[in-house]
Amino acid sequence: MTFFAFAFYLFAFCTLAGGLFTVIARNPVHSVLWLILAFLSSAGLFILVGAEFVALLLVIVYVGAVAVLFLFVVMMLDVDFTELRAGMTRYLPIGLLIGLVVLMQLAIAFGSWTFSEGVEARLRATAPVAVELQNTSALGMLLYDRYLILFQLAGLILLVAMIGAIVLTLRHRTNVKRQDILAQIYRDPAKSMELKDVKPGQGL
Repeated sequence: MTFFAFAFYLFAFCTLAGGLFTVIARNPVHSVLWLILAFLSSAGLFILVGAEFVALLLVIVYVGAVAVLFLFVVMMLDVDFTELRAGMTRYLPIGLLIGLVVLMQLAIAFGSWTFSEGVEARLRATAPVAVELQNTSALGMLLYDRYLILFQLAGLILLVAMIGAIVLTLRHRTNVKRQDILAQIYRDPAKSMELKDVKPGQGL
């Protein structure tokens, strides 16, 4: 067995194990740690196929930001594990039924999977030769040249989704003291400050 095959099987096993234990782990903190292992192993698989940029993007964005954010949120939440396990036991039959249906659908899909004619030529035409152009440059040219409009539309959809989430969750409560920037800028120092002449041996 070559080193490439050994590394592939190692990363593949770690990815599958991380994904499995992310789902079945009882502690949410342990689930996030297993998820980080799955992300790192997936990055290793991307490096093996020559997609270094995607691998580093996976490590920086998902492991360095998203998974760490999940970890801090889960650790700061006051999770009642007893109630959580009780709810999991109650919905376990429905979950198993849904999982069985999903597995059957995947088996049907992979059982009837066929490649169309000329797929190898189309795959070779998608990406340039690695000697002529690096992976990052090829990805940049593909996104910002051929699919520029779709890339901009995806960013616009994400912006609209972010604004919609802010608008839906924004609540103006009357009993909350809010900061008024204009009132602070235009206030008169003579009215906002008062000098007190404290006598020796006396308090305010």
